[in-house]
Amino acid sequence: MRSDPAVVLLVTQARDGDEAAWDELVERYAPLVWSICHRYRLSAADIDDVGQSVWLRLVEHLSTLREPAALPGWIATTSQRECLRMLRISRRSEPAAPLAEDHDIVDDAVSVDDDLLLQERRTAARAAFAQLSPRCQQLLSLLIEDPPKSYSEISQALHMPIGSIGPSRARCLDKMRHSSALTSLIEAELERTGGSERHG
Repeated sequence: MRSDPAVVLLVTQARDGDEAAWDELVERYAPLVWSICHRYRLSAADIDDVGQSVWLRLVEHLSTLREPAALPGWIATTSQRECLRMLRISRRSEPAAPLAEDHDIVDDAVSVDDDLLLQERRTAARAAFAQLSPRCQQLLSLLIEDPPKSYSEISQALHMPIGSIGPSRARCLDKMRHSSALTSLIEAELERTGGSERHG
């Protein structure tokens, strides 16, 4: 994964006892822990246990983490190990599972890198959205609401002519695409893939 200066700063601040930095780390990476647990099909209670174990281990190891930028990988690996430990515990009290389920676990473990990449993309998208003007944020938020709002409702909410919603949406998305948060991610991914995505 690329080195993220924000992660390095948060780790450094959390090491120094900054509770806000610690809370931000947990908020930022809790979805990663959850997605890995979900791949292992853990129950809600087991997911909570895994999350508590991961954050407890991070508290214990934060001061010895040699590369703060490697934190996402450390969290993913620790989450995976905790999920496997939870499965071993639950299997002790259940009949032996078919071999096919063990194969699924191996396949799921391989996709931890995908989880990290997805988390990195989501973080970059949130940062890019935060860089938009309040007007663009309002418009895009209304456009992706579930259930979706009609253009007429959006027009009334934003006091905007219906005909300008589409072009405004396009401009806002273009600003988002060209934000520093997304361009640095795209450059890092192109570098990682040797530029092959340019032609994809």
